Amino acid sequence: MAFLEIAKLEKYYGATHVVRDFNLDVAQGEFISFLGPSGCGKTTTLRMVAGFETPSAGSIRIDGRDVVNLKPNQRNIGMVFQAYALFPNLTVAQNVAFGLRIAGTPKAEAQARVAEMLGIIKLPDLGARYPFQLSGGQQQRVALARALAPRPKLLLLDEPLSALDAKIRVSLRQEIRAIQRKLGITTIYVTHDQEEALSMSDRIVVMNAGVAEQVGDPFTIYNRPATPFVATFVGHLNALRARVTDPATGAVTIDGQPVTLGRPIEAPAGAEIPLALRPEALALGRAPGADAILRGRVEEVSFLGSVVRVRAALEGEAGGQRISFDSFNTTAHRPPGVGDTVEISFATVDALLTEA
Repeated sequence: MAFLEIAKLEKYYGATHVVRDFNLDVAQGEFISFLGPSGCGKTTTLRMVAGFETPSAGSIRIDGRDVVNLKPNQRNIGMVFQAYALFPNLTVAQNVAFGLRIAGTPKAEAQARVAEMLGIIKLPDLGARYPFQLSGGQQQRVALARALAPRPKLLLLDEPLSALDAKIRVSLRQEIRAIQRKLGITTIYVTHDQEEALSMSDRIVVMNAGVAEQVGDPFTIYNRPATPFVATFVGHLNALRARVTDPATGAVTIDGQPVTLGRPIEAPAGAEIPLALRPEALALGRAPGADAILRGRVEEVSFLGSVVRVRAALEGEAGGQRISFDSFNTTAHRPPGVGDTVEISFATVDALLTEA
């Protein structure tokens, strides 16, 4: 039996259908991310699990217990918000101890737990400070410690890092994941940042317009997207049009250049189909393992630190389709220049056939 069971969850605001037939089973200790654009229903779903929103239909069970009709403080959950929501008139230690005090935890036990949590979040000497004396990253650590102090069964985080700068986000997401693994607490993490979801999660729920479009581990979500939305939302993508020449062998042309995908295509000869390639699946020149070659003319070269991204216009009878690819920035290999004609290779197994 799953630790968290969400079945046939629905949410309406008036005539607006915000969450549609949402189903998810979460194992004990699993880290799940809800990933999607603003307005997709991910925070509403989290708030229904927390008890801040009432489902229009469906069930939510935590550790075998139906919690739909329970108040938030009866569900034994910890919640970390986007806004840190720390009490400005309380010290760090008092903020962390807040839930313990409400629960009537004996003073000595509460003090020991606060000291333990401050050690876990690597702020053992800042208990006497007030929130305004902390950086944004430190305040979010305190919010996490406050949520974890009462030993909740389930931890919920609603875009907790979105207000922080990039370097702090990277550091803090690593710390959150390390703490989650150390404590073994089941966690639901809401984010619109695909890098966060891919780097932190055991599984990702990609949401769009209230629907869970795909649930899977990061490798599957990125490399084997189940829907066009997942393919385009998660990672960068080259969206191309190809014309079928032999459906049985997967032979197509891309701007007149022949490519054989080596797998059947469910479209008749002469039909135009969408085909997608990740930039990192493409290589300049004839790379080892590649079994397809396209020719193009370089239009733009962008230096992105360790990576150089090249955009080229494909040559051929139709012409004009643009394709971007990445290569490592090394002193041994100078990137092509604008106007150069180049060969771009890829393994056909990496070509994604998406719906129109």
